[in-house]
Order: sequence, then structure tokens, then C-alpha cells
Amino acid sequence: MLGGDEFISSPPRKTVRFGGTLADILLKYDKGETTDFELLKHQLSDPDIKDAQIINWLHEFRASVAYLTKELEQLVSILLKLPWLRRSREVVEEYLGFLGNLVSAQTVHLRPCLRMIVSHFVPPRITIREDDVDISDSDDDDENLSENFNTCHRALQTVARYVPSTPQFLMPILVENFPFINKSERTLECYVHNLLRVTVYLPTLRLQILELIIEKLLKLDVSTPQQDIEDAEETANNSDSEEKSTEEGLFDMEEDEERKGNKVVSSSSDRMAHPLAERLDILMTILFSYIKDVCHVDGKLDINNTKDLYRDLVSVFDKLILPTHASCHVQYFMFYICSFKLGLAEAFLDHLWKKLHDPNNPSVIRQTAGSYIGSFLARAKFIPVVTVKACLDLLVNWMHKYIDNQDTGANAYCDVALHGPFYSTCQAVFYTLIFRHKQLLDGSLRKGLSYLQSLNFERIVMCQLNPLKICIPSVVNLFAAITRKYQLVFCYTIIERNNRQFIPVVRSGTGGDLVQTCTNPLDSFFPFDPYMLKRSKKTIDPLYQFWEELSAEDLENLKKPIKKGTSEDEDDDFLKGETPQNDGVVGIAPNSYESNTRSPVSSIGSPPDC
Repeated sequence: MLGGDEFISSPPRKTVRFGGTLADILLKYDKGETTDFELLKHQLSDPDIKDAQIINWLHEFRASVAYLTKELEQLVSILLKLPWLRRSREVVEEYLGFLGNLVSAQTVHLRPCLRMIVSHFVPPRITIREDDVDISDSDDDDENLSENFNTCHRALQTVARYVPSTPQFLMPILVENFPFINKSERTLECYVHNLLRVTVYLPTLRLQILELIIEKLLKLDVSTPQQDIEDAEETANNSDSEEKSTEEGLFDMEEDEERKGNKVVSSSSDRMAHPLAERLDILMTILFSYIKDVCHVDGKLDINNTKDLYRDLVSVFDKLILPTHASCHVQYFMFYICSFKLGLAEAFLDHLWKKLHDPNNPSVIRQTAGSYIGSFLARAKFIPVVTVKACLDLLVNWMHKYIDNQDTGANAYCDVALHGPFYSTCQAVFYTLIFRHKQLLDGSLRKGLSYLQSLNFERIVMCQLNPLKICIPSVVNLFAAITRKYQLVFCYTIIERNNRQFIPVVRSGTGGDLVQTCTNPLDSFFPFDPYMLKRSKKTIDPLYQFWEELSAEDLENLKKPIKKGTSEDEDDDFLKGETPQNDGVVGIAPNSYESNTRSPVSSIGSPPDC
């Protein structure tokens, strides 16, 4: 077999074909003689065309690209449909050479060339006949898939090398070719994998490609509520179907040289019962692998790469994630990249803080930023207590200033429409204290209590804005129990009064009609609730602070205020290493909120909307 360079420079082998040379055929076509031209098109369209014939034709076309003007786009279209990918190495090399010559001489054909390459980013489609119905889907048994993808990326790099404006023409094609979410898992996985590979050698497209992928993931995410995922898993677990347990893994393609670790291997135990959750799980695994690979070079964190990727991801977060209510999983790409370095986590918190306290931002965005701050501080194991304290200081100081400005004014009444960002901040602080109070008090109980007392929760709780009325009851009750134990503030009088009087919330800024408040008037959520997707959660779990259900003994301890002089060792064991297995869960205080005192989280980790 000839070497690459030797082959390119060697004359083509003789083979049987009809008609004159390509130049003669095209000249005759210009003069109106179409017989040889039609014969040429027929030969090129022959499904049984041999490698030697393809090489001969391509060799001539490379020398005659000047003739392939827009008038001959039908002929070019036939050339772009040639089955070149699954041919010999000689055919592949000759075809790549032809593509380079074509786009450099006739940029009018750039878009069709790009469309052809991108069309190979998914497995080839096969048609299976079942009961007189054609069922068409991806070919899962193509052993050369990984090699084909490598060749496609070589082709794209070749085109980009000859035409520097390739990225701006490529991006719309990547968008329009993105498979629908009901396509096979393998099709979606291959396409996303290949999109991320493009960002390696066309870095100017990275932000747009990440935005495209995360937008599609969000659509999957909001289409699969956590309750639906739980129900599907429960149904699957109760089923004795042997068919499910024998399902084979998908997308077992070899890892390419540039993108290690993007292989997703499925086992029956890792499969999600909900079909959309299964797709989302596979794609989130790829996204996490990509983030890790970009940020780490030779196993070590590359801070410059990481900062650049962080900036792109924050941009996507602002544009897509913050305005999306109650997405469950996709936002974890920020959680994951922030775990690489404390400075990134602090930068993310600072970014959210600026969103929260800027009055020029829409109220709903400010409230969502507050939810993210509270959930992130509570759930991220990698955030040290010193950072938690710094954030609490920032939030609580802002709350006190807000009370200064509002508590004696005309708007000093309980109104979510007027004070939404304030209530969201209160809930973030309460939620953080519930999860982190033990760490805040660890080491020196006296110093810890002194710090918590300095936050002056009593003023916040007692103010006219009445945050205990607006925050989710389960959070309020656990906050009340903890602050009572440590004698920081006594909340139960206010909770009882709110519960007894059922204070309506004024929704009109002018003091119009009164409407009954719901149990979640903020319409708030905790974006970093427990992650449910089986494969990709293996990346998140080691970084994650799980909530531990309170045992009867824990709750009894919370009922008892600590006495002065109590040793540090007698601190309550609120956050344990594992969830206690017990049925003896009781209420904290004798009021109608007892149903919400089990935890600040329901079975899926979020305060229940009763």
C-alpha cells in the first residue's frame, strides 16, 4: 500500500469507465451537449461504485474545481453524497483533498460541504421492516463509528483551514441539525459528543455550542419533573420485568484521542426508568466529562483553561438557567465547575449576590439568585465555613439595611410583590443556617453563639415585613427550632399568630384586593436539591451535602434550649454522616405546622409545597 504523500502524488489507477475526461464532459455540457454529463451523474450515483472508480473521478475533479461553479451545484450535490466515509483509506484521503480544493476555489459550495460533514455526526440510519412498517433509527452496530467521527472532524478542520469564515457558517447548521429529543439515546449522545469536540479546534464557537447544548438539556429537564422521575423509578422497581434487567449499554464507542472520558457505558442498574430522564442522564454525563477534561491537563487543574470555561458557563447560566423556573439538574454544571477551586465558588456566589442586591434587575431574577445562594451555601461540601460566614454577613447586613429603609415607611407590610428579594434573602439565610449551624458552632460554642447572636435574627423575625409568614413553613419550623435551642430568637409566638390569623398577603402595590397566601407565596425552589440521575450523580454525590432526617431524639434535643455553661460536646448532632433509619419522627412545636417539621426537604430534598 502506498504512503499518504506517495499516494497523492501518484497517477490514478486505470479503471473501466465511460465518456471522455471530466474537462471534456463539462465543456460539452456548457455547449448544451448533456449526454456525457448525464452518464457521469449516473456513474457517480451508482450505489455499487468501486473504490478505484471514486478515486479516479475525485482525482479529476480536484484538477477541475474551477469548472464547478454554482451552475453545477447539482453535480456537486451528487459528489457530496458519495459514500466516502466507509471506504478505504485511499478514498478518504482523496476525498479530504477534494473538499479542500473545492471550498478554497468555490466558496459558494461551503454550506453544502458543512451540511454533509455535520450529517455524519450521528450514527447512520438504517431501515428495518416490521409488519409492513418501515422503522428507521440509528445503526447501533457500526463498529467503525469512532473512526468515522474522527474522519469527520478531520474534514471539518480541513475546510476551516481553507476558509477562515467557516465558524460563522457552521453554527446555524449545527443548530438546525440538532436531533429531536425523541430520537434514540445514541443519536443524541453522538451529536452532543461531536459538538463538544468541535469546540476543541474551533474555540470561537464554544460559547454558542455550550448555549445550544444547555438549551436542549433544559428542555429535557423541564419536561421531566422530579415527581415523574420518582414515580417511574418506583414503578420500575416494583416490576418483575426481566426484559429491563437485560437491556444492554448504549454508545460503547471508543474514546477519541482528543476527548478522553466522554464514553458513557450503561448497565441495567444505571438506566433511568423515565425515557427522557435517561437521555438527560447520558447527556449530563458527557457535559461533566467535558468540563473536567477542559479544566484538567495531564491530571492537573489548568487555572487559565478553567477560568475561560467558567466565564462561558456563567454567561450561559445568566442567559438560560436563571430565567428558567424549577429546573432540576442542568444547573449542576455550575456546581461542578465551582468544586474545582474555592475561588470559582466564591466568584459564583459574588456573581449571584450582585444579581440579588441590584434593584435594576427584575424581581423574579433577584429572587431566583437568592434561592441559588441559599441552596449553594447549604449543599456544596467544598465551601468552607469561613466562606459561609462571609456570605451570611453580607446577606444579613443587607437585610438589616432593607428593614431600616422599609420598616417605618408606607410599604412596611407583608407583600411578596413589593419585597420579594428581601423574603428570598431571608429564606436563603434560614436555609443556610439549618444546614450549616453545626459547623458554625463547631470548635468554640461560645464564639459560635456570639457570632450568631451578632446577626440579630430577632430584629429580622420581628420586623413588620414578617418573613416567617412568607418563607416555606418547613424551613421556618426548623429555623425556629434551632434558634430556640441556642436562645437566638423565639419564633413560635409569631408562627402561631400567623397561623391563627391567616394574614392575607396584599398583592396590589396600592393596597387593593386581599388574596389568601399559599404555602409557598414566593414560588421559590431550591435549585441544588438532591440530584436524581443515576450515572451523572456519581460525579455530584462526593461534592454534595445530603440532608439527614431528624430522629425523635434529635427533635427532642432541639426542643430543649441549651443552658449556660453547656460544654461544646453536648451540641446537637444535626447533620450526620448517614440518614438514621427510624420511624419515630415527631413534631418540634405544638402547632399546625407539625406536618412540615420532618426536614427542610421532602423525599426529593426540597421543602414541600403543602
